[in-house]
Amino acid sequence: MPPLNRDASQTLRFVLDGRVVSIDQPSPTMTMLDYLREVAGRRGTKEGCAEGDCGACTVVLGELSADRSRIQYRAVNSCIRFLPTLDGKELVTVESLRQPSGAAHPVQQSMIDHHASQCGFCTPGFVMSLFAMYLDRGHAGREQVVDALSGNLCRCTGYRPIIDAGMRQGSYPPPERWSREDAQSAQRLDALKRLARDRDPGASLRYPGYHAPRTVDELSTAFKAEPDSVLLAGGTDIGLWVTKQLRDLPALIFLGDVPELSAIEDRPDELWIGAAVTLTDAWPALLRGFPELGEQAARFASPPIRNSATLCGNLANGSPIGDSIPALIALGAQIELRKGATVRRLPLEEFYLGYQKKDLSKGEFLTGVAIPASLEGRLIGSYKVAKRIDQDISAVCATFCVRVEGERVQGARLAYGGMAATACRARNAERALIEHGWTPEGIEASSAALAQDFKPLSDLRASGEYRLQAAANLLRRFFLQNQGRLRDSPALRTRDALHASATPHQGSAAR
Repeated sequence: MPPLNRDASQTLRFVLDGRVVSIDQPSPTMTMLDYLREVAGRRGTKEGCAEGDCGACTVVLGELSADRSRIQYRAVNSCIRFLPTLDGKELVTVESLRQPSGAAHPVQQSMIDHHASQCGFCTPGFVMSLFAMYLDRGHAGREQVVDALSGNLCRCTGYRPIIDAGMRQGSYPPPERWSREDAQSAQRLDALKRLARDRDPGASLRYPGYHAPRTVDELSTAFKAEPDSVLLAGGTDIGLWVTKQLRDLPALIFLGDVPELSAIEDRPDELWIGAAVTLTDAWPALLRGFPELGEQAARFASPPIRNSATLCGNLANGSPIGDSIPALIALGAQIELRKGATVRRLPLEEFYLGYQKKDLSKGEFLTGVAIPASLEGRLIGSYKVAKRIDQDISAVCATFCVRVEGERVQGARLAYGGMAATACRARNAERALIEHGWTPEGIEASSAALAQDFKPLSDLRASGEYRLQAAANLLRRFFLQNQGRLRDSPALRTRDALHASATPHQGSAAR
């Protein structure tokens, strides 16, 4: 393949069914779904919700690993993923699974054999989610299948036969095409290596309305020069501006091709997660140091969303119901901001000034987040209250980080989402807990103080009264779950008394 020239720097290139597809200056906001259906004529990929919820649009993307030794295949929602972000990657659609002999791929055959499709509209999306799992692990248990399908909705078949198909797909003979070995073949790997753009800024994909810098310096220069541009990472929020709000966007600057922003580093005193690190990669890094965040990690969106969305994108968005924000505030995280050559750090909790208002100057952008290393003596708990287990927005989420010595509380960070215009700490509740101690009385005093910290709104997800009660019950739950870690504390003897003090309605609110 010849080296890139000026024209090539304006040409999107990706692999589809073994051949390179080149598109000169595609519309910056054309979605992959629109390209597949309206340009490529691949109508197996469906449009259902156009917001990344139903999974009918699921496709699989292959991308070189950081060391270029393998291809990483992941399911994504094509309905909200902009086409130019496909540059240098491999696209796999349901049509790609067709075997040379005409046979079905094992994932498809298993769906057939287990009667896992009725009307068939959702079926291609299910197949592609299961196909991504097939390439990743081959055989899978029920829990893994259910998690892989948490972003796919079916209204008529029912999930039992689909789950059965997913659990059995690994037992079929390897296919001629798209076995796990074939997916990592030298031929496929070489094709993506030849598509990769080098680190020369002149090699960046750049044309009117779209720029994908290759270095942080190039990104900083570009954004300082055009500060009204929209910074694009996974597009799981920005995509909705186009598909739902029908907005015409200014120029886009894509972060996903900057290697420095995709870095995860275990530093001596902190964990560093770059601004382009996906949620799929960020959560495991966080769980290594903070396994207590497991509930948030498991219930944060679906695999296709997590495979595109970034942790720092959730922070930069600043939604009051962004579940990662209370977690990182409670852990004392700091964000790093850059404008031109100037870099500064800011505690995450100080970044949010009000609803959709942030301490961010024009031309300044977030480069990553630093989470302090875990310390001895800290108790951590993280919880989410929503109407559904999977794929739902929180009514209330909370993360607590408390330093306890005996019954004395040496420090407390109680952070909530869904309770105010921004995710924030409950300062009055923290003071009450420190004053009254790690006892049932201290927890009740802290719970009562939440009414001074928050005046939550009522909406379709929950009433303000319910939110306040649930917030208090989550604090009680945190206390009860950590009793076993304070074996010498007299507070253990009061556990049953605290249980008795909670009414059945209070208990249900914390579920």
